[in-house]
Amino acid sequence: MKKVVIIGGGFGGLAAAKELAKHSFDITIVDKTNHHLFQPLLYQVATAALSPGDIANPIRSIMRNRQNVKVVMAEITSIDKVSKEVKFNSTSLTFDYLIIAVGNSHSYFGNEGWEQFAPGLKTLNDALKIREGILLSLEAAERLADKSRHEEYLNFVIVGGGPTGVELAGAIAEIVNKNYIKDFRNINEKMTKVYLVEALPRLLQAFPKNLSAKALDELKYLEVEVLLDQRVTGIDKNGVHIGDDFIKTKNIIWAAGNKASSLLGTLGIELDRSGRGIVNPDLSIKDDPGIFIIGDAAACKDEKEKFLPELAPVAMQQGRYVAGIISKEINRTVKKSFKYHDKGTLATIRKGKSVAVIKGLKLSGLIAWLTWSFVHIMYLINFRNKIRVMTEWAWYFITNRPGIRLIVKKSNKDLDSWLA
Repeated sequence: MKKVVIIGGGFGGLAAAKELAKHSFDITIVDKTNHHLFQPLLYQVATAALSPGDIANPIRSIMRNRQNVKVVMAEITSIDKVSKEVKFNSTSLTFDYLIIAVGNSHSYFGNEGWEQFAPGLKTLNDALKIREGILLSLEAAERLADKSRHEEYLNFVIVGGGPTGVELAGAIAEIVNKNYIKDFRNINEKMTKVYLVEALPRLLQAFPKNLSAKALDELKYLEVEVLLDQRVTGIDKNGVHIGDDFIKTKNIIWAAGNKASSLLGTLGIELDRSGRGIVNPDLSIKDDPGIFIIGDAAACKDEKEKFLPELAPVAMQQGRYVAGIISKEINRTVKKSFKYHDKGTLATIRKGKSVAVIKGLKLSGLIAWLTWSFVHIMYLINFRNKIRVMTEWAWYFITNRPGIRLIVKKSNKDLDSWLA
């Protein structure tokens, strides 16, 4: 059997693997973690509304019944196109076909020193770090004898007004400020403040202007202070510099930019400004029809010459498309170019309030939120996760009491350090 190596167990990689598993290929999925992560709900783990196990599943479990699929937990360090090998830890795997679905990471636009103070939100580790920071801040503020220091623990700053930033700002303002804080005695919601900083004139650039305006109105209803046309000029252990202004805080979350994996640089191909690989219309790379890049790692244009968005549906469709090419080994000169079928874009702001564009139809409010909820539940990887998440959401909707908020493996020394 011909060997297919898939780098990345995200939406695109798994979609390709499932399709190829129906045919006679020797398939290997390589991922640096052992699990597939449902990233669209990662912000709910960061705000302790959901548990990590609600949105993640072991890749081996997902592929258990596909006997021609192997899973390797490793981080690929380089790709040799000539010898057709991927390399990691002084080991290599050979391939006949290679699918690169490595996703992306957060970009600080050359200010990498900011990362230690403003984590992004791409992995479970990121989400847990943010969650622990929020919970430790509340505990620290509760203990403080010096009331003048409350703001540094009860100010929350999100940088970036895309879907992730908007959803985080709404979740923190609603869940943390309106629910969690009621369990404390020395602090209250009047002491907390959520800021959302966006460098462009409006939020949610991928949405129509009227839906961006609705999202802004919903955030204002939650008393989020939205700073538009404002650029972050500095981040340190004390807070965020925005132009000449300074917000004192220990809680900064970065949602302002993405960059592709440095692994793509080992291919020796043209990259775009974000480091994504420039691909042919059939998603293969230049001069090598057996190597494909899909998902967030691919710089792929639509028929209007606009780059496709970095969304799960794009990655999944590309994964199935590439699997179709490989399984049929079609002459690439007559193969139709990849065409993305846009099923819509959604973002939620607070309980019962979302914005959505579904095949040109603009939705907002409760109907958009119900659509958002249904879509996200249906895309979860297995039945158990669907039931768990649906139950958690129903419980929160009825009772206004989100999930359990645990600080794991933390001691008083950690809290004392947070207070320092």
